[in-house]
Amino acid sequence: MTLARRVYYALGLPLLRGLIKLLTSTYRIESVAGEEHIEAFLEGKAVCAPAYWHQHHIIGSMLIRRWLARGFKPCFLVSGSVDGDVPERIARAWGAEVIRGSANQSGALALRDQQRMMKDGYSIVTTADGPRGPQHEFKAGTVLMARVAGVPILPIGCAADRAWYLEKRWDRFMIPKPFARIAIAVGEPVPVPRDIALDALEPVRLNVQQRVMSLMQESEQALEAG
Repeated sequence: MTLARRVYYALGLPLLRGLIKLLTSTYRIESVAGEEHIEAFLEGKAVCAPAYWHQHHIIGSMLIRRWLARGFKPCFLVSGSVDGDVPERIARAWGAEVIRGSANQSGALALRDQQRMMKDGYSIVTTADGPRGPQHEFKAGTVLMARVAGVPILPIGCAADRAWYLEKRWDRFMIPKPFARIAIAVGEPVPVPRDIALDALEPVRLNVQQRVMSLMQESEQALEAG
């Protein structure tokens, strides 16, 4: 690690964490529909694979942190590139675990790390169209990961009534503005049995992709109705 990067982490990371905490503290969560679906996975009773769009990582990670306070054991998949260093440190500061890499990596090493964490009672959290898109295309890697461990995928959709969008990024990353109203919808867990044939995974992928899209639309409608 270069001297400049060490200085950045020493000075910039606490400032960034403080800004994120200040910003998110202003958000007003209007509704979390379907939150009862997480109950079966608290206190290490069972493991799942929560998944939301990369665009919604700020809201999605807020929800995961809320569950963490209730006994949920999350493990975030974070990019193995230098860009993932800051998210890793922030997630670990919350008390979450981290695997560096991507759900799209189907190599033995990546799947081994994911399976090891799930055997230890950690649920693997993925931004299912990341790390490079296309936007809103649920990647097969998340489905394969769930199949290897025989755990269900937990689809999550989010919306904010006011936000900034990073238009030059592939995901149009969303940063809700101060005091934004937030809505979240959690769907029923989608089972992915270990014995499902590999050529039967595509219908599962399309199913969870549609569910996340529907939950995002449900969240948007909840804000409009409110």
